[in-house]
Amino acid sequence: MSNVAAAFCATLVDEWVRGGVREAFIAPGSRSTPLALALVAHRTVRVEVVLDERVAAFMALGAGLATGRPAVVLTTSGTAVTHLHAAVVEAHLSEVPLLVCTADRPAELYGVGAAQTIDQRRLFGVSIRAYLDLGVPDEHNRGAWRSLAARAVAEAVGIPAGPVHLNLSFREPLVGVAGPLPVGRDRGRPWHRRVLSEAAPSALLLGELADSWRGRRGVFLAGAGVENPMAVVALAEHLGWPVLAEPRSNCRVEASVVVAHADAVLRVKDWSERLRPEVIVQLGQIPASKVFAGWVAAAVSVPATGADVVPAELVVVNEAGSWWDPDRQAALVLACAPGQLARGLREHLVASGPGEGDSAPAGWLAAWRAADDAASRALTEALARDAAEGTPTEPAVARGAAAAAQRHGAVALVVSSSMPVRDLEWYLPRSPILGALPEVFANRGANGIDGVVSTAVGIAVAMAPSPVWVLVGDLAFLHDSNALLNLVERDLTVRLVVVDNRGGGIFSFLPQASAVGEDTFERLFGTHQQLDAAALLRVHGIDTFEVDRAVLLEEQLEALGRSAARVAALVVRVGDRAANVVEHDRLHAAVAQALSMLGS
Repeated sequence: MSNVAAAFCATLVDEWVRGGVREAFIAPGSRSTPLALALVAHRTVRVEVVLDERVAAFMALGAGLATGRPAVVLTTSGTAVTHLHAAVVEAHLSEVPLLVCTADRPAELYGVGAAQTIDQRRLFGVSIRAYLDLGVPDEHNRGAWRSLAARAVAEAVGIPAGPVHLNLSFREPLVGVAGPLPVGRDRGRPWHRRVLSEAAPSALLLGELADSWRGRRGVFLAGAGVENPMAVVALAEHLGWPVLAEPRSNCRVEASVVVAHADAVLRVKDWSERLRPEVIVQLGQIPASKVFAGWVAAAVSVPATGADVVPAELVVVNEAGSWWDPDRQAALVLACAPGQLARGLREHLVASGPGEGDSAPAGWLAAWRAADDAASRALTEALARDAAEGTPTEPAVARGAAAAAQRHGAVALVVSSSMPVRDLEWYLPRSPILGALPEVFANRGANGIDGVVSTAVGIAVAMAPSPVWVLVGDLAFLHDSNALLNLVERDLTVRLVVVDNRGGGIFSFLPQASAVGEDTFERLFGTHQQLDAAALLRVHGIDTFEVDRAVLLEEQLEALGRSAARVAALVVRVGDRAANVVEHDRLHAAVAQALSMLGS
């Protein structure tokens, strides 16, 4: 029986490699022994052993997020499996491919009090693309082994991509020797291959969109999932539309149509009304900004009776056709890669005539760029004043970390889903060159703060040996501190920037901050903590810098980037959470003042 299990697991791994799998994250345990040994034995698979199941799952998520191919996470049976659930939910909502492999006891041990035995069947509910369970492997189901493995990969990389759960039952003994494997297809091909439609949008659809968009006041709202940023920029230039570029879109480049500070601009009521669009095209995932969300909702809503305003048309475009429309106002949900649509539509417009009437009305794009340029100058000047006095501010840390990551050749910048992702969205300037800034990643599917560091480590595994930077708040850092276990022993280059405001800063921006008393707010929402983050990092052997003066922030970020250690960290002690709210208000006020001068 042990030899059959060994052959079964070796077949799974062989078939996964044929399907493109290259990374596996194993949380040690006994019942998972056959698959763990098979993964380690295959020279093509990079295996990382992770002591915490939750960390392992988020690391596998990070690898899939970075590469678009599924990574394996493997656990033993019992409660170990339950620790994967948060990462499975995030992979489901963010549409990240993931192979969730859980070892299990055989059926005869269910319901009789056997150790480490829980009902793992369909444990992850609706959050998976497929549930696969062959039972205990034996010679009778040998013909299904390759099919099971190939099916798992095909389901994980489907449209939409996501997690697949393989529940794998093994009987003791668990250590065996794999004999000959079932014969695979020739030339290293996978047993099953799923071909998803790659057809470009039809001429009929392109014609419909061209007729609907040409000559109108439109905007592209670009989020994560834009696979060809320059195609989007080229279409926007043809139409005379601004691209409101969230950092994860990779569209925040120095181009005449790109707007970096739309959040700050749209906070100013006069400008949010002046810049009311007729068409909003949401490319990829929804940005984090509530200001965007409110502005879009107001633009697309049917006005009260008698109001002389026509609601804007909302078009949602993403490769899977996912229904990212929380206000339920989309006129069209289009399953198409955003860059592919942009390229096809621009070619259609160019081919259909000289295009004099394609561009938006005069002044539409110019107004956006004038406002964005004024906002950019105001923010730069305000943040420069911050650098000369007091403690570092969180917006300055976000800008500084992104710039340092760029200077030191980072391929990825991973940010927490709370304030760091918002500070980048609000304050990160345009980049002069496409690709000059590292690709920005954040777990925005479920928007949780768990697993941030683990996700970053998984991204670093997939992108090794290139450096990966991480911008994380102290609370998210502490939630995922087990990701630091053995981190310095991995052959990775990771730079951690921990923003320490001694609690959960985002709650101070919510209505609860003023709706309840100060003591009650601090008790329920302040999430106060006094742990020494630098000491915790050093306990794990991580080269750690500290800074609590604004004037030294850039110097310490530079020292972090130049550290000779594979893993290094900078703990930035910023002002208290109330001061952070004041700082954000001050920056937005500076933008409002600049726009009022522009309006005059």
